[in-house]
Amino acid sequence: MTEPNVSRTTWLMLLALCTAFMLSQAYRTVAAMMATQLQADFALSPQQLGVFAGAFHFAFGAMQLFMGIGIDLHGVRKTVLTAFPLAIVGSVVSALAPTYWLLVLGQVLVGVGCAPAFLVCTVFIARRFPSQRFAAVSGLALGIGGLGLLLTGTPLAWLVHVRSWRAGFAALALGSALAWLAIFCLVREAAPAQSANPESAWQALRRFGSLFAQPHTLGIVALGAVSYASFITLRGLWLGPLLIERHGFSLVQSGHVALAVSLVALFGSPLFGRLDPRNAAQRRRWIVTLTLVMAILFFVLALAPAAPLSVAVSIAVGFLSGYIVLQYADVRAAYPESLTGRAMAVFTMAMFLGIALMQWITGAVASIATANQVEPFTAVMLTVAALLATGAVAFVGLPAPHARRP
Repeated sequence: MTEPNVSRTTWLMLLALCTAFMLSQAYRTVAAMMATQLQADFALSPQQLGVFAGAFHFAFGAMQLFMGIGIDLHGVRKTVLTAFPLAIVGSVVSALAPTYWLLVLGQVLVGVGCAPAFLVCTVFIARRFPSQRFAAVSGLALGIGGLGLLLTGTPLAWLVHVRSWRAGFAALALGSALAWLAIFCLVREAAPAQSANPESAWQALRRFGSLFAQPHTLGIVALGAVSYASFITLRGLWLGPLLIERHGFSLVQSGHVALAVSLVALFGSPLFGRLDPRNAAQRRRWIVTLTLVMAILFFVLALAPAAPLSVAVSIAVGFLSGYIVLQYADVRAAYPESLTGRAMAVFTMAMFLGIALMQWITGAVASIATANQVEPFTAVMLTVAALLATGAVAFVGLPAPHARRP
């Protein structure tokens, strides 16, 4: 199949699936714009704020294996339509939460509901588009999904400023309901083929073990756990507090910066998808180099530069975050066709559990730094830089996959 044979209906279905991914992107970055009000309303420590921000990602990541099984057994449409209503419920719970722990529970529900949001896009692309265009189309999907980051920039900052953080969650609940309706109306697929001996959920779960038996999986997972996590930890948790507390920005001004960071991120993924070298070894060299560049940028942020430099570096991080599309292409090339969907699920699980872990770690680091009268943002950014460098070393030092597909 060549790209011209991809029908308009297929593109429309992908666009509908991307609306759920767009809302997922919005949910995972709300903390940056809500942090100040949440800390005031619930008297939160930096570590508690990190737990709040990480709850979504922990639930999201923990469910990836089960969502991968659901897609294999029941298809893309049924899986996302079944799970995504939990995001709506979780957003409503968050909006009405009278206590911190109910707020965290709401984030867990949102994370479970959003768990298939990007996975269904990647599996849909792998099944419906030519293999040589996987990176480019995935980059486009990441760019479309990145529109959700724009929602949690200036628009959310303005809504939180004039109303409250609760109004922000209410708006996201409404958007999620509309996304679910779009998928229900537009996405169609044939029922998964039924074999004479259909695979049970337990058998499907056990088959994931074959991925971890392959020696190159560990390096892929180690880097996957820190690369995208660095961007989301900045954009989704620390960007607002850094600009407000370190540089004296207002909430709306920090929202403008978040909007700029999100806007450039929209272009990063499609561009890196287009630039994909398709040669597996060269692609892996690009991935390592870009990871180290990201580590350097966070090191610069740690040095407490002037506000204009902090803004410029944050925008650069947003743009470079698009190289994650190269990691997805690397995963696709590293495993046989029969394991593609499950490999994507494992990588996505590592990526989002990594986000949860990094946000928890940086929250703890910020609390320790504050208790010892050290500027917390310096400690946080140095920690992120160190984690990125460690991931790059693991990716290079652990076994690489044998060449399989471009």
